[in-house]
Amino acid sequence: VMESSKGYRERGIASWYGSKFHGRRTSSGEPYDMHLATAAHKSLPLPTYAEVTNLDNGRKVVVKINDRGPFHDQRLIDLSYGAAIKLGMVATGTARVEVRAISFDSAPPARPAAKVADGTFLQVGAFGQRASAEQLAGQMMAEHLQPVSIQQGGSLYKVWIGPYEHESDIELAVSRLIELGFERPHKERR
Repeated sequence: VMESSKGYRERGIASWYGSKFHGRRTSSGEPYDMHLATAAHKSLPLPTYAEVTNLDNGRKVVVKINDRGPFHDQRLIDLSYGAAIKLGMVATGTARVEVRAISFDSAPPARPAAKVADGTFLQVGAFGQRASAEQLAGQMMAEHLQPVSIQQGGSLYKVWIGPYEHESDIELAVSRLIELGFERPHKERR
């Protein structure tokens, strides 16, 4: 197992796994959910977030690597059914991909506390499970919509980006989210 995922980028063949493993425990201890965007990798640390690009059609997905595999010499990564759908590779079974680790430590430094009180955050999602919130947070980082934070409120895990101090910055972020296929986010003040 690699000590760090920092700077990892590799090309190879991806395969996918589905219902046969649904509900079974992954190497990280989480149950495998075939509908989430997760993956198995032989040597990246668990968990690692990675952007996977299908080199044949240009489609991309951010996955949480939470399992070990694939156990086939010619394969680089084994994707969940949910990730395979997003990459358009369910019918073919395999695809040529590029896997790029997303480094959370490359996030810009937090702004001073005084500024946070003045800023506006954008809530891009709310989930009952932390794993789902973490997955969306990984997507936001992959799209350079940061800083990203997960706020727990009652039984919900809310994914926030920001803070933004200027309306023009907020509108730019909202436009980018809509362009990526997300719904218009809620504005939140802390």
